[in-house]
Amino acid sequence: MKERLNMIDGPKIHDSFAEAIRAAYRSGQEDEALEPIVKVDADGRPVGKISEGDSLIFYDIRGEREVELTESLTDPCFSHFPVKKLDLHYVTLIEYSKALDVKVAFPPEDHLKNTLTEVLGGAGFRVVKISESEKAIHVGYFFNGKSEDVFPCEERVVVPSPQVVDYAAVPDMSAAGVATAVEQALAREGKIFILANLANVDVVGHIEDKRAVLAAVEAVDRTLGRIIDAARREKAALIVTADHGTVEEWLYPDGTVNTGHTKNPVPFILADFSGIDQSPVSLIPAGELADVAPTVLGLADIPVPVEMTGRNLVEAAGNPGRPRTKVLLLILDGWGRREDAFGNMIVEAPTPRFDELWASCPHSILDSFGEAVGMPQGTVGNSEAGHLHLGAGRRVLLDRVKIDKAIANGSFFRNEAFLRAAEEARKNDKALHLMGIVSHYSSHGTIKHLFALLRLAREAGVKKVFVHSFIGRRGERPESGAIYVEKVEETCRELRVGEVVTVMGRFWSLDREENWDRIEKAYRALVDGAGTKVRRSGPMGRS
Repeated sequence: MKERLNMIDGPKIHDSFAEAIRAAYRSGQEDEALEPIVKVDADGRPVGKISEGDSLIFYDIRGEREVELTESLTDPCFSHFPVKKLDLHYVTLIEYSKALDVKVAFPPEDHLKNTLTEVLGGAGFRVVKISESEKAIHVGYFFNGKSEDVFPCEERVVVPSPQVVDYAAVPDMSAAGVATAVEQALAREGKIFILANLANVDVVGHIEDKRAVLAAVEAVDRTLGRIIDAARREKAALIVTADHGTVEEWLYPDGTVNTGHTKNPVPFILADFSGIDQSPVSLIPAGELADVAPTVLGLADIPVPVEMTGRNLVEAAGNPGRPRTKVLLLILDGWGRREDAFGNMIVEAPTPRFDELWASCPHSILDSFGEAVGMPQGTVGNSEAGHLHLGAGRRVLLDRVKIDKAIANGSFFRNEAFLRAAEEARKNDKALHLMGIVSHYSSHGTIKHLFALLRLAREAGVKKVFVHSFIGRRGERPESGAIYVEKVEETCRELRVGEVVTVMGRFWSLDREENWDRIEKAYRALVDGAGTKVRRSGPMGRS
C-alpha cells in the first residue's frame, strides 16, 4: 500500500494523523490554525467525505461559532461560496440558531424571563451594548439569556475587530474604537445603561506570545483610563468587572504556558461618579457573577424581579441615595484576580488606572467558574457562562451539565434525534459523521460526548462512522491536538467503531464573524477531501 501511495504525485503522504500534526508543529503551525489534514485510501482518494444523503451529528455545545459551518452544509440557498446539494440528516447537540433547518438533540428549555436588559427597558432605560465584533455575540445573545431577540430598548454598537489570522500582531485590537463608542453613549441625555466589553485580554491570552499578552493587558488598562475619565465627566455610575479569568494564571506550575481560562475569581469595582449625596458605600466582600444584575438594578432603584436570585452587592447599611440615570457596566474580558505573581500577566504588566480604581473605590471579588456559573464543580469559566450570568442575575444550568446527566442516566442513548440519524445511515448504507471539537474540556464541547456517540453508533449497528476533529490549544498542554486525536483513534479501536478522517484547527471551522474564506477551507476538507494527506491503514480502515 505504501508503495502505491508514494507513487502519487504531490506532497508527502503521512503515515498517521499524529505524524502529520507533529510535522505541522515543526513547521510553525499551532493547533488553533492547523491546516486541514485528511485521510486517503491506497489510490489517494479521500476517505469519509461528507456526501449526499449521509447523516451528521455536530456534537459541539455553546453554538455561536458552529452556525456558519452548519449553514454551508445545510442551507439550500447558501451563496457565500460554491457548495454541493447534500440533503443531510443533520443533527446538532444543542440549538445553535432557530434559523437552521436541523434536528436538535437537546433543545432549549423555557426562555429566561426578566434578564437585566428586559428589566431595564421596562423601567424606561435605553440599553446600549458596545463591543468588538469578536464579542458581539456575548453582549447580545448570551447576555440576553441565550435569546436571539433584540429588545425594543436595545441598541447594539459593534466595532469591527481587526481582520488578521494572529491577534498577537495587533494586541490593541479595536479597544480604542470601543472607548470612543462608550464616550459617545455616555454623552447622551436621559436614562441610559451601557454595557461595554474590552476583548483584548481574553482573545490574546489564548495565544502563546508573552509580549502580545502583556501588550493586551496594557491596552485594556489604557482604555479603562479613557472610560473612567468619561464616566467621571458625564457623572455616571461605573461598574468594572470581568466574565472569567485567563492571563492572571498564564503559566502552569512547571512554567509551561496555560492558554486557557482559569478557576480564579474576577474583580468587581463600583466607581460611582454620579455626584448623588450618599453615605459611604460598602460592598459584600465576595459574591458571584449572578450578583451583578441585581446590583445594577439597585443603583437605578429598580425592583429586582423574583426570577433574579442573585444578591445586591451593596450592603444594606449603605444609603443608595437617588436613582442613578447613567450606569455603565464595563467587562474586562478574561481579567481574573489572583494575588500570586508567578505567571500572572496582570501583575507583571503596568496597570496604573486599574490599580488606582481598585485602591480608591469599593470593591469585591466574584466567583466566575464552576457551579457559580451553572457548570460542573471545579471547572473553569468561559465567556458564554460569564455573560449569561452577568445578564441573567441567577444561576443557569448550562447545556454541558444537562448532557452529562443524560449520559449518566442513559437517556442520551435513547435520544430520538440521534437514533433517527443513526437509523437513516444504517438502513440506507450511508455514513454517519461525528463532527466537533476534540478536547477534554472546552467551552465548545468535550470528547466525552463524542465517545458516547461512538457507543450509540455501535449499538445502532452503523457500519460507516467517520470522525471529523477540530482542535485548538486553549488551556491545554503543548501538542495537545496530536494527543487528543490519538486518544480518539484509540477509543475507536477499543469500541471497534468509527475512524478519524479529518483533523483541522478550529480557526477554520468555528468562525462567527462571516470570514467565509475560513469556512470554505473547512468545507473543502470535509466535503471535497482537500488538505494534507494521511494514508489509511490498519484493521477496520483505521490508522
